Amino acid sequence: MSIFPTKILLATDGSTEAELAARSAVDLSQKTDSELHLIHVMDVAKVGLSMAVLSSEATAPEGVKLPDPVLEEELERSAKQGGREELDEEVQRVRSAGGTVTQSHLRMGEVEGEIVHLAEDLGAGLIVMGSRGRRGMRRALMGSVSDSVVRHAHCPVMVVRAEPVVFPTKLLVATDRSREAQLGATTAADLAKSTNSELHVVHVGFEQLRDEAQKELDTEVGMIRESGAQDIQAHLNFGMPARSIVELAEELGAGLIVMGSRGLGGVRRALMGSISDSVVRHAHCPVLVVRQEEE
Repeated sequence: MSIFPTKILLATDGSTEAELAARSAVDLSQKTDSELHLIHVMDVAKVGLSMAVLSSEATAPEGVKLPDPVLEEELERSAKQGGREELDEEVQRVRSAGGTVTQSHLRMGEVEGEIVHLAEDLGAGLIVMGSRGRRGMRRALMGSVSDSVVRHAHCPVMVVRAEPVVFPTKLLVATDRSREAQLGATTAADLAKSTNSELHVVHVGFEQLRDEAQKELDTEVGMIRESGAQDIQAHLNFGMPARSIVELAEELGAGLIVMGSRGLGGVRRALMGSISDSVVRHAHCPVLVVRQEEE
């Protein structure tokens, strides 16, 4: 069953990598005839800090501090106005790039939580976001916001870094016969068909179990073909999974890596926090992480 067309939620904050994410989301929405929604979240911690600073410095003419509620209301109004202006600018950039914004959403709160909750409320089929942002002290989002969104979102999350995805492209899907890797493979096959992209499948096994690894790869490719994808190039690699996936993506010139957030991987290790986390951090191209929705 195809996930496209769907609702794509683009998380934006005006940073360089968020702009790359926007270009990827616009192209994907056009290629798959999907709705595009934008969300901009005003970090409640940052707004709260500004409130505290103003509350300690602002005084009335008589030298008496202004009531806190007055300051908070004024700052919140100003913050929302600034946030709306930033969001409107992002909407205009998307439209200038030829995209159509179904709806824009301004939120105030914990950034990752607001993104995940809105995606659930919308019934989004995909979240697209940059791996770094300019909020706070220009902190690296991977390991904080985008990491948390990947871990908790009910739907696949595309993390964009270094360069945008331009379809058609080469898709590299990493498989290991786990349930979420199978979902990743199905998603990649669907995306390849929807965008007329080239599909590559990689299985990273153990050198001493070469025959078993080859059988697993053949089985995985066969399952993907059953979903309708036919032009598939298979790759059997050995070594450290994350490094092998990243290096193969670079060799192929892949435009997008697709993988599950958890997997079997030998000793049934949890990939998120190890392999998929490492691939998102080090890949030269965007990564689409698929996780199974909890019942």
